[in-house]
Amino acid sequence: MHMKKPKTYAIIDVETTGGRASRNRITEIAIVLSDGQRVLDRWSSLINPERYIPAGIVELTGITQEMVADAPKFYEVARKIVEMTEGAVFVAHNARFDYSFVREEFQRLGYTYTRKQLCTVRLSRQAFPRQPSYSLGNLCQTFGIHNEARHRAMGDAAATTELLHRILAGEAEQASAEAMINLGIKEALLPQNITLETIHELPEEPGVYYFHNVRGDVVYVGKSINIKKRVAQHFSQKTEKARKMQQHVHDITCEVCGNELIALLLESHEIKRLRPPINRAQRVRKFPYVVHHWINEDGYICLGAEQVTAARRKELQIISEYPKMGHAKGALARCVEQYELCSNLTQHHRRSGACFYYHLKQCHGACAGQEAPDTYNQRARQAVNRLTTVFEEDFFILDQGRTPEEASVVLVEEGNYCGYGFIEREAINGDPDMLRDVVRPFAGNPETRRLIQRYLAKANTARVIPL
Repeated sequence: MHMKKPKTYAIIDVETTGGRASRNRITEIAIVLSDGQRVLDRWSSLINPERYIPAGIVELTGITQEMVADAPKFYEVARKIVEMTEGAVFVAHNARFDYSFVREEFQRLGYTYTRKQLCTVRLSRQAFPRQPSYSLGNLCQTFGIHNEARHRAMGDAAATTELLHRILAGEAEQASAEAMINLGIKEALLPQNITLETIHELPEEPGVYYFHNVRGDVVYVGKSINIKKRVAQHFSQKTEKARKMQQHVHDITCEVCGNELIALLLESHEIKRLRPPINRAQRVRKFPYVVHHWINEDGYICLGAEQVTAARRKELQIISEYPKMGHAKGALARCVEQYELCSNLTQHHRRSGACFYYHLKQCHGACAGQEAPDTYNQRARQAVNRLTTVFEEDFFILDQGRTPEEASVVLVEEGNYCGYGFIEREAINGDPDMLRDVVRPFAGNPETRRLIQRYLAKANTARVIPL
């Protein structure tokens, strides 16, 4: 009989120069190895962060610039960390924080660090419901766990270890921990050739992933800001789509993209190129339904949705294009409501005389001679701007690349998305030809234009450079 290998937990705590892994560095790390019941090994070290430690952090941790001056730099202890945590579950109180810092430090060295993870904050919420606080300090106080050095790496790692031991003493809590480690996946729902290890080895970066069948053909393409997490979700659900995946998926590959916009654009291209059978909803290549606008004989801006032929398309002032009429009418209806437009002037619930919305006091009365064209058209232009998917200027979008030293480049020219590429940040010198040279050409369409617009509307890391 095949015996299941006992788990090793690497309980880790880091002290840092600040709260963001991409900007700050580790000043101290501690690792406690445990089998879930007893401590097997422990190690800690101060780390020279190679930068200034803010006064507030010094006050909180007691770690001063002088203390880390002669401490090893991260690369000098990196091998020790890899060897101690190899094959172990990475455990921390608020694991996302500690894991992100360790992973980022390794990424700066060009090494991809991935481990199964377990968060004792999440585990404590299930094991000890209705606690007023789940901070490590409060949980230690509640359960009488002595912490010899609060806000120091070994003090907090040792306290987290004792907390973990208490939680894992219960069978139900062991099952909860197992579910979290396995990303919520039930092994019975995994395809025959896919293991939990396969999924744990996937990157936790933004990108596109491909599900292949036994012949190697792509049956599904997806994107995520965290490839591993999204793939795990597919195999933790009992839906018809998940059943198809369980039945047909034999292998998983992926492409890291650096940021969500590149992932969105690549996914859109790949679905239309490969036409995977499970991506039915996103395989549309044509956009025969449009919203367009014109000015009527009374001087009012009108909007309408219709299906168009190539010849008809040339006659219209098209604002946006859609794969289905329902999408076009839905977008138009939302604008009617948001900008309080007249339904008679938008082909929406059209009728003679005063429109339906005028009687509900949601139309200002353009249809009943109560609102002048100039006033009405101000709101109508806002609606046109909201709906438009045509870029009036040429520009590049610079954003995070696949490594901290790299940037992504997206080109929009003559109103269209033209492609993307990557460039070393040090090579960016303001020369548009240099940026253009790294762009790999892709065909744009209404969908890619909408993806870019939505991303720019919400993204705070992207930088737009006009051409």
